[in-house]
Amino acid sequence: MSETGAEPIDEAELLLDVAVSNVAPEQLTGALEAILFVVEAPVTVTALATAVQQPTGAVKQALDALRTSYDERDAGIELRDVAGGVRIYTRSEHAGAVEQFLHEGQRSRLTQAALETLAVIAYRQPVTRSRISAIRGVNVDGVVRTLLARGLIVEVGTDPDTGGGLFRTTDLFLERMGLTSLDELPSLAPLLPDVEGLDAFAPDDL
Repeated sequence: MSETGAEPIDEAELLLDVAVSNVAPEQLTGALEAILFVVEAPVTVTALATAVQQPTGAVKQALDALRTSYDERDAGIELRDVAGGVRIYTRSEHAGAVEQFLHEGQRSRLTQAALETLAVIAYRQPVTRSRISAIRGVNVDGVVRTLLARGLIVEVGTDPDTGGGLFRTTDLFLERMGLTSLDELPSLAPLLPDVEGLDAFAPDDL
């Protein structure tokens, strides 16, 4: 507050109030909702106004309309004011259903591709995504993302030669496998070809 009792002028907000809009007013609420669905932390009104190039006053009105819309139709989500910004959250009364759904997803079985990729990482860790792809002969980007989301693998730095990310298994992997350490992984020897057939394989493929 200034000595006269008036609120200090925020120059950034003043500039936003005269900014040229690139989002039509009738699309403002939808644009803000789309942004709020993808942010990972509360976002300020000023940041939202900058993103949509609309006056901060118009953004505040649109946010109020969005909040009212969620409340009036008892939507499963709500708009909350948190940490100086706003963000969409699940309504507390539906938290149990969301938690149950997430737990069921974690218990769902891994695909054959995911299991094969996980095996490569377990026995070759730390290993890069490109090396995994080379061993399996297919692109593994999607599978690696799945394993990361499940908490079964984690990125642990970069390869000094290629700059690619290095991946290893996690403690959750050991827990799911019923192991206390990686030393307990079963030997691959019984699965390897006979000595006479080794010449058909490159050393890195073993």
